[in-house]
Amino acid sequence: MKENEKKGRAVSGKEVKAAGRVSGKKSNSAVSAGGKSTKKTGKSEARGTGAAGKAAAGGTVSQMVPPDPAFVTELDQYLFGQGVHYDIFRKLGAHPAKKNGKKGIYFAVWAPNARGVNVIGSFNGWSEISHPMERLEPLGIYELFVPEAHQGDMYKFLILAKDGRKLYKADPFANAAEMRPGTASVVTDISRIRWSDSAWRKKQQHFAPDKSPVSIYEVHPGSWRKHPHEEGEDGFYTYRELAESLTNYVKDMGYTHVELMGIAEHPFDGSWGYQVTGYYAPTSRYGSPEDFAYLVNYLHRNNIGVILDWVPAHFPKDAHGLAEFDGTCVFEYADPRKGEHPDWGTKVFDYGKNEVKNFLIGNALFWVEQYHVDGLRVDAVASMLYLDYGRQDGQWVPNQYGENKNLEAIEFFKHLNSVVQGKHPGTMIIAEESTAWPKVTDRPENDGLGFTLKWNMGWMHDFLEYMKLDPYFRKYNHNKMTFAMTYAYSEKYVLVLSHDEVVHLKCSMINKMPGLYDDKFANLKAGYTFMMGHPGKKLLFMGQEFAQFQEWSEARELDWFLLAEKNHQQMQAFVRELLHLYKSTPALYEADCSPEGFEWINADDGDRSIFSFMRHSESGRSNLLFVINFTPVARPDYRVGVHRRKQYKLVLNSDDAQFGGSGKERPDSYKAVKKECDGKTYSFAYDLPAYGVAVFKF
Repeated sequence: MKENEKKGRAVSGKEVKAAGRVSGKKSNSAVSAGGKSTKKTGKSEARGTGAAGKAAAGGTVSQMVPPDPAFVTELDQYLFGQGVHYDIFRKLGAHPAKKNGKKGIYFAVWAPNARGVNVIGSFNGWSEISHPMERLEPLGIYELFVPEAHQGDMYKFLILAKDGRKLYKADPFANAAEMRPGTASVVTDISRIRWSDSAWRKKQQHFAPDKSPVSIYEVHPGSWRKHPHEEGEDGFYTYRELAESLTNYVKDMGYTHVELMGIAEHPFDGSWGYQVTGYYAPTSRYGSPEDFAYLVNYLHRNNIGVILDWVPAHFPKDAHGLAEFDGTCVFEYADPRKGEHPDWGTKVFDYGKNEVKNFLIGNALFWVEQYHVDGLRVDAVASMLYLDYGRQDGQWVPNQYGENKNLEAIEFFKHLNSVVQGKHPGTMIIAEESTAWPKVTDRPENDGLGFTLKWNMGWMHDFLEYMKLDPYFRKYNHNKMTFAMTYAYSEKYVLVLSHDEVVHLKCSMINKMPGLYDDKFANLKAGYTFMMGHPGKKLLFMGQEFAQFQEWSEARELDWFLLAEKNHQQMQAFVRELLHLYKSTPALYEADCSPEGFEWINADDGDRSIFSFMRHSESGRSNLLFVINFTPVARPDYRVGVHRRKQYKLVLNSDDAQFGGSGKERPDSYKAVKKECDGKTYSFAYDLPAYGVAVFKF
């Protein structure tokens, strides 16, 4: 694999461009959508078969004009067939080009089992017969240069299946799409996008997530904010409107990254963007590709990273999408026991097919290279790794060893992560993987999958189960909060409280909390503090930072009106303080993956449901001590053990009035004395309130 990857990188840049003189071999005839053969027009239409062929055609080599670099060549086909054409998005799809001195659009689509393909669109009145495409062998790529087509034209591929069906398909490589409910692709030239984020990009080449602060704000753009709108209208903020408002909010709160849901084009709002039909097109719901680039550029210029949700696990069955693209299973496994998710009603990509792997790896690179995104969160990784995922006995096919591992998906991940991170160091590829699959974040050469980080779903489950308990019963479940440290260094983790936890009757984060109104807020502050102090990068879904009461819905904006109420203001202020403390204190992030970075002071105080622990920096300076009380019982006589007779400065106190506490006056720092506590020689006393949180720097 490594040798092929190396070759792919070597020829996918300058050499691919130089290879524009090499032509693709065409079949003797192209079959139109009506089933008629269209003869080739002769040598004058042949594109570069070498100097000898040119001379035989009556011209001299010096007179020959090489074809436009957009045209598919034999080399392109070879690399695509090998699964290593990492720039394939520059060739397939619709691209501005020149032929015989004329400007137009070059269309190319992979439909290996079609009888014929026609381009139909606004440029030809959607004629089904006027623009038959020519087939290139051996891969079954269809191509056509159309001088009548222009930027902004809508189009589809009319595919005649071998069984006689006419299929009207959107372009899998389209860079823009018609606004839903329309399903046409749109000709667009994203090469004209101009960027001004070079300083950020240069810095990101040296970004090391292991040792850097990563606090992610997960956002669904269509429901973060909405304009006032009439029934039947969307009220969406555009990408450009989001640029300023979202950036200002995220900067103020102290997040380092934004994770955007549902950017790739999708037909159904209720899928939240997880059923994709346009993998290479930012959704038109919020504007044009240029507008999306503006958003990314704006965030970067304000030192905020951008992560996109990415869905290589499955795709929907919509008629215009990838399913049975040419009348056969092209992108998906042909066997429904492998090719369909029974729970989701979707198709599964065929990870054993080189061209499909190339489509997906090229797509990952497309978002990184063309839109400068800093990371991809890979959805539903477990569903790809296990052949029996969501299936009953008899509904799945074992691998060659009789196991439930999808060996093709495993190799796909190794290939994907090697190429993306090899070409673009500093790019994060984050796995949403919910099982105990080993070495998800280890290197492929160590038989790992090669991901940068992994969502810690185990921590999330245990944390939420504990937080939902009545405080009386927490003492019997103390281990739920400590267990994650037994495996904390087996992978490189992100601690997540994602959108999945605040939908489908699971309750909002604040409504999961026990107790009366004020108790809920106090509980949540304690929980967020525990999360921020625990090893691992951080992710909060939008609305959780100010205690949204309603479950999230993609159909309405967040309940920003709640910020008129003091409790919600105080919650937002507390989360802001936590995020800024996290970002400014290396002890909280630079040793996330090292046991030296975390130390329990008392992990066993279950009777009082109090947790105390330290986070250590690599330098030994500006360490933090956390004390968190998860009961409504105040502990005025509380003592905490420490290693040294030092001053411990109070840097976060949930009892401050600004956070909704009593506002009781407290010392700024506490001097440890020689008095044994928690198995330590020294200790100091702290008046710990009900649900109290105290963080000390030393």
